Amino acid sequence: MSTSSSGYYLPEPSHWPITGSIGLFSVFAGAAMWLNQVGVGPMVLGFGLAVFIYMLFGWFGTVIRESEGGIFNRQVDVSFRWGMFWFIFSEVMFFAGFFGALFYARVLSVPWLGGAGGELSTHEFLWPAFSPSWPMNVIPKPEDFTVYKEVIPAWGVPAVNTIILLSSGGTVTLAHWALKKNQRRALCWWLFATLTLGFLFVGIQASEYAHAYEELGLTLNSGIYGTTFFMLTGFHGLHVTIGATMLTVIWARALSGHFKPDHHFGFEAVAWYWHFVDVVWLGLFVFVYWL
Repeated sequence: MSTSSSGYYLPEPSHWPITGSIGLFSVFAGAAMWLNQVGVGPMVLGFGLAVFIYMLFGWFGTVIRESEGGIFNRQVDVSFRWGMFWFIFSEVMFFAGFFGALFYARVLSVPWLGGAGGELSTHEFLWPAFSPSWPMNVIPKPEDFTVYKEVIPAWGVPAVNTIILLSSGGTVTLAHWALKKNQRRALCWWLFATLTLGFLFVGIQASEYAHAYEELGLTLNSGIYGTTFFMLTGFHGLHVTIGATMLTVIWARALSGHFKPDHHFGFEAVAWYWHFVDVVWLGLFVFVYWL
C-alpha cells in the first residue's frame, strides 16, 4: 500500500464528533416525543436529522480529502479497518438483541402461556383459552390491539426481495474485482447496479408495509408478532437505506476517479457493511417470514 509518511497520522482536534452526537441525540429524542404525541417531537426530529446529515457531509468530506491528499499510511489503514470491524460487530449485537426477543417470544413465552414446561398453572389461571401457535394471531385483549387478518407469506414479495438483495451482494463483489484490476468503467457500472438494487429493495419493502397496514391490519400494535416483525424488518430496512446511500457516495467518488487498486478502504468498508445487511436479511427471511 502507498504511504505518505512513516509516522502515524494524528488529525487535528475536530468538532464533528460532538456535532454528530447532538444530531443523533436529537433524532432519538424527537422520535420518542413524536411517538408519545409530544407537539415538538417532529421539529426536534427534523433538527436532529439536519444536524446529522450536515455532520456526515462535513466529517466524511474531511476524511476523503485527507485520503486523496496522501495523508495515509499502513497504520492509518489498519486503524480504519479495526474501527469498521468493531462498528459492524456492534451492529451484529444490535440485531442479536431483536432476534433474541423473537426467539424468547416464539420458543419460550408462547409455549409457557400454553402450559408447556411446567407452566400449567400459568395457562389455567392467566389465559385458559389460549392455544400456543406462531404467528400469534389470538390476542388476550383484542380491544387493546389491532388484530391482523393474515401474515405476509415468505414465498412472495419477501422471496423477491431476497433475490434482489443477494444479487446486489454479487454485483458489489464484481465491482470490487473490477477495482482491483483497475477496470474503472466496470467498477462504476457494477456499483450503479448495486445501489439500484438496494433502493429497489427499499421501495418494495415500503409497498409491503403499506399492504400490511392497509389491507392485512398488521401493525406495530398487532401484539408480539407485529412488534417483532416491524422492529426487525424496519431496522433492517433503515440499514439498507443507509447502505444504499453509502454506495451512492462511493459510486460518485468512483466516477470522480477516486480509489486505486492498492488503496481503496473506503470502498471496502461500504462493501463489508453491504454484505452484513445481506446476511441479516437471510436471517429475517428464514425466522420472520418462512419458519
